[in-house]
Amino acid sequence: MAAHSAVDPGAATLPRTEFVPPPAGTYQLQRIQAAADAVLLDGSGQAQHLSRFTHGKTTLLTFFYTYCVDPLGCPFAYATLSNLRARVLAERKLASAVRFVSVSLDPSTDTPAVITRYGAQLAKDPRFEWRFLTAHSVPELLPVLEDFGQDVSVESDEHGQPTRTLHHMLKMFLIDRDGLVREIYSLAYLQPEVIFNDIQTLVME
Repeated sequence: MAAHSAVDPGAATLPRTEFVPPPAGTYQLQRIQAAADAVLLDGSGQAQHLSRFTHGKTTLLTFFYTYCVDPLGCPFAYATLSNLRARVLAERKLASAVRFVSVSLDPSTDTPAVITRYGAQLAKDPRFEWRFLTAHSVPELLPVLEDFGQDVSVESDEHGQPTRTLHHMLKMFLIDRDGLVREIYSLAYLQPEVIFNDIQTLVME
């Protein structure tokens, strides 16, 4: 994936299992925590409260950075989200009740103009709400990362100098319409079938 360009969803996949998730609506998801709020920037550079995009709809939130090339990092998350987006769009009533939010981990590189190019037409598709957000600076982003428990570190080269590579544990946060985190998915649990059923379960509440 080239920096400052839309991600190719690619073919990065995890080994499939025989696990069959329970049908949507037959179980409950626990209320884990309130989703953090902060003032971030949208693709036009306008300040936006994150809470505006974590209330009113069932929301799937992720952290990313545009030049990530780890096949089991941001590109894999993007492929998973693209899969889920297609499933949600196939359900007419579901599409209006769900949104995705992607927040950049590197606001120094991922400016509003960069995330606009990265999101391409996804953010402008009237059929489905997918928000791409960044921050004014790393210090302004850190409280959000801490509140969500999203650890990030900068890789160093052989001379101990920081590189542009970020290490972060891939997570997705499923948030209900009241702004409460109801499920957290790590890499091992990024199974579209499971997440899609969880989304439907929250929409049914």
